[in-house]
Amino acid sequence: MKSDNFYNKNIWGWAIYDWANSAFATSVIAGFFPIFFKTYWAEGADINTSTAQLGFGNALASLIIAILGPLLGAIGDRASALKRFMLFFAYMGVLMTGGLFFINRGEWLLAILLYILGLIGFSGANIFYDALLPNICTARERDYVSSLGYSLGYLGGGILFLINVIMVMKPEIFGLVDKADAIRYCFLTVAIWWGIFTIFPVIWIKEPNNDGRVVTTSKIIPGFKQLIDTIKKIKQLKMTLLFLIAYWLYIDGVDTIIRMSVDYGLSLGFKSSDLILALLLVQFVGFPSALVFGKLAKRWDAKRLIQIAIYSYMFITLWGVFMNKKYEFYILALLIALFQGGIQALSRSYYSRLIPVDQSGEFYGFYNMLGKFAAIIGPAMVGFVGMSVKSYIISMSDALTHHEISAIGHFASRAGIASIIFLFIGGGIILSFVDEKQARSEIDRFLQN
Repeated sequence: MKSDNFYNKNIWGWAIYDWANSAFATSVIAGFFPIFFKTYWAEGADINTSTAQLGFGNALASLIIAILGPLLGAIGDRASALKRFMLFFAYMGVLMTGGLFFINRGEWLLAILLYILGLIGFSGANIFYDALLPNICTARERDYVSSLGYSLGYLGGGILFLINVIMVMKPEIFGLVDKADAIRYCFLTVAIWWGIFTIFPVIWIKEPNNDGRVVTTSKIIPGFKQLIDTIKKIKQLKMTLLFLIAYWLYIDGVDTIIRMSVDYGLSLGFKSSDLILALLLVQFVGFPSALVFGKLAKRWDAKRLIQIAIYSYMFITLWGVFMNKKYEFYILALLIALFQGGIQALSRSYYSRLIPVDQSGEFYGFYNMLGKFAAIIGPAMVGFVGMSVKSYIISMSDALTHHEISAIGHFASRAGIASIIFLFIGGGIILSFVDEKQARSEIDRFLQN
């Protein structure tokens, strides 16, 4: 970012929203909702039943956003209302999160409903938040500004999560009855945090080309047509299409690694406090790491940095396959923190160079749709490879002892995790064919037609 733009309120208003909404991602999605759902709202239910209920809620919210994402982005473009749509979904998420405070023990259905609506608010706002990036800074500044947003997200989400962890571990300090009472107040603090810091984007972001038009059915109906047109546009923009395919593969690998690292921690006998500490480590290391990637993008090509992150994730995958001890898990968390924010931030900013700026809403709708469908191929691959390897080894052996079968299962699970590396290989190879200059030429020809 240029020094004369350091105090640019338009840029800071945009970046601070990441600080605001990351509290939901850390304290609610990754932190306390899954635990509290099982032990409080779904109390008395079979553990597999509560897992299925929570999984269905996550899947349903992701599916809704994945389907509506491109449509919402198209409508936002047509109505010149990216900022207004972002704020609508953001405060929808704020209200739903705050509502979790009032849900009583055993009311799992109401809890999962508010959670789904909160996820839709969180994810829906991110579509328009990402789409605003090309409008609030120059193309040269986007890598750093995108990284600034992610870094503030790690820091803000980490700070509130740390406060929430202390609340849960030491509820008496805050005058709370017990841990359950503390977690209820954690949801309330997330809503307050998210709502208050979203005021800065409200005041500071000035959306270009906003002529005061209102969103009516005259904008929504053509939005459906524009959604179909977007698919046709992506087919014409070959470099954009190649990047989206590459992104789908390697970001699926990133998300799967994150999920598998938690599973590994549990299999190694980690306590919940160990997992929370690892999550806090990711947040606070991710803050400077994302900034460093943004700074490096000024000297190096963003595509090259994304490729470096992909190669690093290949190493992380192999580290996960061979690790056995607790300290190795913390090293894994550290490595993830070093590259997670960078690959996310630079992917977002690099994509902005491969699309028509005045149609960023609909194109980022597709981008976020792929993000929602991520972590589908990876987990399926892990499960399929693991079961196949185990079945094959057992079928090739005679009578096996219980200990031998257990060892085979352990080996098979590691083989399943190793298969994730092919997602990074595939994404890296396809990304190598993406040419930014050719993409700009394709966009220029497209806009002239």
